[in-house]
Amino acid sequence: MAQKNKGNKEFSEAPPRVSEWRRFWRVFLQRKIVMFGLVVFGLLVITAMFANFLAPHDPYRGVMADSLQQPNKTYWLGTDIQGRDTLSRLIFGTRTALAVGFITVGVSAVVGLALGMIAGFFGGIASAIIMRVMDALMSFPMLILALLLSAILGGGIQNVIIALSIASLPGNARVMNGLALTLRENDYVLAERSMGSTSLRIMLGHILPNALPPILVLVTLQLGGIIMAEAGLSFLGIGIKPPGAAWGAMVNDGYRYLLTNPMLSFAPGIAIMLVVFAFNMLGDGLRDALDPRLRGVL
Repeated sequence: MAQKNKGNKEFSEAPPRVSEWRRFWRVFLQRKIVMFGLVVFGLLVITAMFANFLAPHDPYRGVMADSLQQPNKTYWLGTDIQGRDTLSRLIFGTRTALAVGFITVGVSAVVGLALGMIAGFFGGIASAIIMRVMDALMSFPMLILALLLSAILGGGIQNVIIALSIASLPGNARVMNGLALTLRENDYVLAERSMGSTSLRIMLGHILPNALPPILVLVTLQLGGIIMAEAGLSFLGIGIKPPGAAWGAMVNDGYRYLLTNPMLSFAPGIAIMLVVFAFNMLGDGLRDALDPRLRGVL
């Protein structure tokens, strides 16, 4: 009898439940490449926040006598054709890149989620109108559409954000539309409907929370693409207006001097590469950590 009770006790003891936050961080940080991306992202945020203190010189004031200086003790990365410190402009360019990236992704995500959720949840005429507009926008590559809109609206950081937000809108809307179409048929949603809950309450209480993990991964991956698109627009001369510090414009200004002063283009080019790589790695890590199939494994 004692052995039976002992066996029942051992059988009834379940393994300790792993905290969701603990599991998330354990999966998220299990790959060193993701940790590298997180470190790069942290350094970028710190650089953008304290750019005024980190920049050794005024990024907008040039000294013509110091034009096209090679890297030295005074100018660690040299100077451009107008005698402006390349390192200082690179530091302030971090602020521009992150501002454009986060604001653009935020606006695009909010509008895209709302439109995709309405189209997927209600269907019918609402879905037909919204998704056909998204299909029309998706018929243009994002950079081409952003290029067209920037040419119409003009340069400047505000117009660049508007152009890139519209260009990246269809991706968010289509993903949310597909998630809403799937989630609206789940039993808990049908139960809420049977109890008389409003559509708004169901969308905000059930559809949106369950759609957030894949949307969060998508948004993180979009950040790198948005920053690269902004650099492309600035490189072409229709992005951030001078004398604003933008990495793409710095690459454009320096490519003429690749043989004599390559750091003018290499420094902002490497910065763009690191930012895109960091956000892609963070998105990869979030995808692994938020994948429901991995829950309880680690």
